[in-house]
Amino acid sequence: MEEKINLNINDGDAFFAHQASINFNPAMFFMDFKNITPRIDERSQSRATIVLKHNLVMLEPYHALLFRGLLDKVIKDYEKEFGKIQKPQALKEIEKKNKKRKMSAPGKASIPTYFG
Repeated sequence: MEEKINLNINDGDAFFAHQASINFNPAMFFMDFKNITPRIDERSQSRATIVLKHNLVMLEPYHALLFRGLLDKVIKDYEKEFGKIQKPQALKEIEKKNKKRKMSAPGKASIPTYFG
C-alpha cells in the first residue's frame, strides 16, 4: 500500500544583499546577508533612518564545502556566457573618492563598500 505524503512549500521572500559576512565555529558556518536601506520619514524629527535587515544561513562544514563548489561552477558558467564579472565603475569611483578622503582627512568616517 502506497503512503501519501502532504508537502507544503514555503518560498522565502526575495532578498537583495548589500553586504555579507561569514563566520564559523567547529560545527557550523554562518553566512549573514545584510540589506541596508536609507529611509526618510517626513514625520520624524531626524533627517534619515537606516533600516538594516539580516538573513542568516547556517551550513554544516561539509555542506559549506558543497556550496562553495556549486557557487564556483555557477560563476564559471555565468562568465562563460556573459563575460568576466567586474567591479561596477560607480563603485570604483566611490572607492577612489573614499581613499582620497581618508588620505586628506584622517579620522573621518569612511563610506562603506559592498562585501568588503
